[in-house]
Amino acid sequence: MNDHPVIARIRLNPHSRDVQRDLRDATEMHRTVMRMAPDDLGNSPRHQAGLLYRLDETDTSSALLVQAASLNPSRLPTGYGHAEVKSLAPMFTALRKGLGVRYRIVLNPTKRERLSLEEKGKRGRIVALSGADADQWWLRRAAEAGLDIHVLTPTSIEPSRPRNREAHPMRHSLLRYDGTATVTDPDALRDAILHGIGRGKPYGAGLLTLAPARSK
Repeated sequence: MNDHPVIARIRLNPHSRDVQRDLRDATEMHRTVMRMAPDDLGNSPRHQAGLLYRLDETDTSSALLVQAASLNPSRLPTGYGHAEVKSLAPMFTALRKGLGVRYRIVLNPTKRERLSLEEKGKRGRIVALSGADADQWWLRRAAEAGLDIHVLTPTSIEPSRPRNREAHPMRHSLLRYDGTATVTDPDALRDAILHGIGRGKPYGAGLLTLAPARSK
């Protein structure tokens, strides 16, 4: 994978039927963003492409952020939205220990259920975390990713799910975290940005974006 991927910001056209469909159906959204990646990537195309994405919504607009080793927005459906693509190389070059940043990430905080001794050898089911448990999960994962979190503001967002009746009836509980942090390990942070954090990556979780912290 390219060590300096690109990121596309796509301002979605709310009148597009393709956009409306994708906003209702997590599986369709994943299928659409994968159209921007190269073909013939084998059995794990999202992983091979290094593709991560996130939907940023406000009361008045929706933007889709897509990161990958390479992207071709011209392959999106006609009228889907306006895309701007930029390299992440300058950001990676700027990363250094002690750098203050603002961050945003959508996560699917989870843990594996502990089983009784009678069920030894079996694996517990994956359960979603919320509230303080989810906050602590993010603080631990951020520390592993080379970030010392100063401020975290959680926002619950609509759970991602497939609408196709034939699809597996999974559901991902999603939380968005915004805040400020200090870089403690640029190499670990670079890896976390490239590969994403946590579960639910095919459904819009795991993409960490950074910006310089505002000077006081």
